[in-house]
Order: sequence, then structure tokens, then C-alpha cells
Amino acid sequence: MELVLSPEDAAFLEEVRAFLTKKLPADLANKSATGLRLGKDDHVRWQKILHEKGWVAANWPVEHGGTGWTAMQKHLFEEECAAAGAPPLIPFGLLMVAPVIMAFGDQAQKDRYLPRILRSDDWWCQGYSEPGSGSDLASLRTKAVLDGDHYVVTGQKTWTTLAQHADMMFTLVRTDDSGKRQEGITFLLIDMRSPGITVQPITTMDGSQEINSVFLDEVRVPVENRIGEEGKGWTYAKYLLGHERTGIAGTGRSKAQLRRLKDIARSEMSGGRPLIEDPDFAQRIAQLELDLLSLESLVLRVLHDAKGPGPEASFLKIKGTEVQQMLTELMMEAVGPYAAPFQPEAFREELWNEEPAGPDYAPPLAPVYFNWRKASIYGGSNEIQRNIIAKAVLGL
Repeated sequence: MELVLSPEDAAFLEEVRAFLTKKLPADLANKSATGLRLGKDDHVRWQKILHEKGWVAANWPVEHGGTGWTAMQKHLFEEECAAAGAPPLIPFGLLMVAPVIMAFGDQAQKDRYLPRILRSDDWWCQGYSEPGSGSDLASLRTKAVLDGDHYVVTGQKTWTTLAQHADMMFTLVRTDDSGKRQEGITFLLIDMRSPGITVQPITTMDGSQEINSVFLDEVRVPVENRIGEEGKGWTYAKYLLGHERTGIAGTGRSKAQLRRLKDIARSEMSGGRPLIEDPDFAQRIAQLELDLLSLESLVLRVLHDAKGPGPEASFLKIKGTEVQQMLTELMMEAVGPYAAPFQPEAFREELWNEEPAGPDYAPPLAPVYFNWRKASIYGGSNEIQRNIIAKAVLGL
């Protein structure tokens, strides 16, 4: 698919490219492009650069600090950032809880939280999943009991991404057990510095500790931190998940990774014939590219829908994560033995001054491959997304 740009969009594209050339720090671009792990400071530094330009919240309404860009301009911006190696925006504040606050929060909550999210003053995490309550989110058991002007929250959240850095957590809690499971859920904003909160890291198979268990032991949360009505959290959660699943598609970053895959496959690491000349491998790359182009077309249709993301966001989540996983799988195959075995304890930035055994792009590929195995699970597993499509789109 070749996009035909209007003169306005072509001028916008040149403006974005010029900005990235001038303002994207080289060290961040190198880390992001090669798969080195980005720290909190890396993400915050880039988000503050975008905020200074007024470009950090492309999807926000103008009245709250958004850009006023068209759907096509948002798409072009994402593509160019990915192509340049810009760090991805951490979604929990900007892309997930902010739309919920705008749609369902009161004015005091908007005035308090939205400017801080724009400036990256607060780092947010998502408190949805629990032990035994992941894709079946309505079975959550973390309890909140009203005590005067506070809720007292007790329970456990898990797989909480980057909670070790978080200042705030948006979370779902159970405030009523008497009716349908979905009707007794409330949406709270919790200060992570509150007494009674313990964050315990979980080491994943790629050797990182980006996810955590969060224990809440009689944590007092002001009632003013409740979004909307008590017991209506399920409605707000579904609204948030629509935005999350649209963002998970990540077509811009997948296109950048596809270009990288082709470069690797064209190389002659062993002095033999480039892998891209192998008919079977070339066919798999071609199929992946077709899938990605189809996904991009659907993303543009969803972005142009004035109603915002609906159940069709589940299509984006499924195909987007399948494409991402296949990209990392083919990269591992293309590099061959230089990508394995993987030793997490050796994956430290200071060791990169050592001469690698193979090409310098090989060491990060294994941890990235392992990390992306989670993509078909988070945001609601792909099996659950297929159920949503069957029910809400196909009417089965």
C-alpha cells in the first residue's frame, strides 16, 4: 500500500522529519533501534522533548493540550518516529488513563492529572490483572471498602508493567459482591507512595524486571480519586481497553522492524549466500509484509472513525501482536547461532565495549524475541479478542 499524501500532509511529513533529525538524541535512537533496554529516564527525556514541541499527546483533544492533527498526520508521525528510532511513548498515562479522565473524570481530576501527564511529571501503571483474574477481568478480587471519605483497598495486582517506577496507578477494585460481577467494580486512582503498598519485581524469561506484583494492604484512597460512579468501573475499563488495543497494533514500529529484518537477511554473515535469496525465507518475509500492509489499512480506517475505537480494536490487537511476534522470530532465524544461547546475566550495556562473537546487532535479538512472547497475552489475550469479535462484531 502506497499512501498518496496531500500537499498539507507532505509538508507535515517534512516538518516531522526535520524535527526528529534535530531533536532526537542519538543515544536514545541507537538504544531503541538496536533493542537495548530503555530506562525510565530515557523515556521521560524523550517525552519532555515532545512536550516542549507540543507533540506529546497526538490523540488528545486540543482543549486538553492535544495537537489537532488529522488521523493521517497521527499515522505519519508514528511511522517517522519509529523509522528514526525514537523511544516509544509509555502508554499508561498518555494513551490509557488520560482518555478515561477526559471522558468520565470530574473537572478537578482533569485539572490535577492531565497537565502532569502531559509534562511526564507522573509515571503511571495499570492495576488490572490479578492472580487468577487476567483475561477474565470481571473475576477480580481486590476489595475496596468505603470508610468515611476514603476507600480502604486490600488485594494484589500482578503483571503490573513498570510499577517499580510508578507514581500513580489506575486500578479496578471490587466494591460490591451482591450482583453481576461486572456491576460491582469501581475505577480508582492510587498514589503509589501510599502506606500499605509493596511492589515486588517479577523476573521474566528475557532477564528483565519490567513487570511486578503489587500488594495492597489496607491502602487508604480518597473518594475524590474515584473516576465516575461507584460500581461503573467496568464501563470505564472497556473504554480504556479500546484505546490500549488500538495502540498495541504498532504498525510504525513493525514497519521499521521489517526493514531491519530485510537488512539482516541481505547480509552475508557466514560468507555464504544471503538468506533473503532462499525462496522459503523470502516467501515468509513477503507474507509478513502483506499482513502488515493489511493491518496498516485497518488501523487507518479505525483512526478515521469519529466514534473512536470500538470492538474492531480487537482485530488490531490480534494481528498487530502476531506480526510483531513473527518479526522477532524471523530475525532470530536470520541471525542463527549468534542469537543463541541467550544469557540474561551477560546482557549488560557495559559489556558492549567487548568485541561480539557475531554481528553487533545480534545480542539484543534473543531478549527481544523472548519479551515479545507476551504480546499475544497482554491487553486481553488473543483468544479473548476472538470471543469479543464473535460476539460484538459478528453477532454470534
